[in-house]
Amino acid sequence: MAAMPVAFPTVALIGKYKTPEIAGPVMKLARFLEERGVKVLLDRLTAAHIKDCPYGVLLLEELGREADLAIVIGGDGTMLNIARTFAPYDVALVGVNQGRLGFLTDISLETMFETMTSILEGHFVTEERMLLQSEVWSGSNGNGGSTAQECVFDVLAFNDVVVAKGFRGGMVEIEVQIDGQFIYNQRSDGLIVATPTGSTAYALSSGGPIVHPALSVMALVPVSPHTLSNRPIIVSGDSTVEIVVRSADDPRAHFDSHSHFDLREGDRVIVRRYSHKIKLLHPVGHSYYAMLREKLHWNRD
Repeated sequence: MAAMPVAFPTVALIGKYKTPEIAGPVMKLARFLEERGVKVLLDRLTAAHIKDCPYGVLLLEELGREADLAIVIGGDGTMLNIARTFAPYDVALVGVNQGRLGFLTDISLETMFETMTSILEGHFVTEERMLLQSEVWSGSNGNGGSTAQECVFDVLAFNDVVVAKGFRGGMVEIEVQIDGQFIYNQRSDGLIVATPTGSTAYALSSGGPIVHPALSVMALVPVSPHTLSNRPIIVSGDSTVEIVVRSADDPRAHFDSHSHFDLREGDRVIVRRYSHKIKLLHPVGHSYYAMLREKLHWNRD
């Protein structure tokens, strides 16, 4: 009897790289998918934990070109990394969490077979989320003023872009422009530019609002501003945010706390929405608000 057609004929499996124990769940899921007629591929770092891996092994970029769906087994940190890499390829993502419920990896190991059966049969909820594309432009005449600047760093961020003070302490003084319009000068520990996804990360701990992921907006959240009138603001996802470093001892730019760049006075960090979106798949009945209640313990007396 021929296998029934599935919604995603080729599936990539990606585990948390630094956890050798990931081999067990990955292989169980791989065999489960293979039995249903799915072509299974593994990324190279995940396969390194599996002796005599019987499945195709590719680099992440190669998986992005080959796979219809990627299943990420780990935590939100693992999903952030994979989402940035797969964004240009428009690959759908499913997150399986090893421990507690995550904001992005919301399927448990105990329910992953049941959930994946439904997803392969075409029963799932699709959620699109925006990313940020950020550039660092640098060039100085030696007196703190800008000359002809060039782009020296270009990176994607799923959660946030942060311009902040460095290890030596002291506030960072920045100028913020939106779509070429001057907004304010700010003295603070830093400024977070967050996506709706990142609104529940560093931005939340700095007093920023929770933003529903269906919205295409950016949240600008000051970190310990010297002037209390510097409040978080929400801007359109079509905006271009420019942050100019005016004065600081050792300022740095952080991108999802994954990539970092040491800044100098006069450097500009430009942030805009990335042209591709991340497509997350969830079980039928998934509710963002229910997830918030559980993750943030809103349901406790």
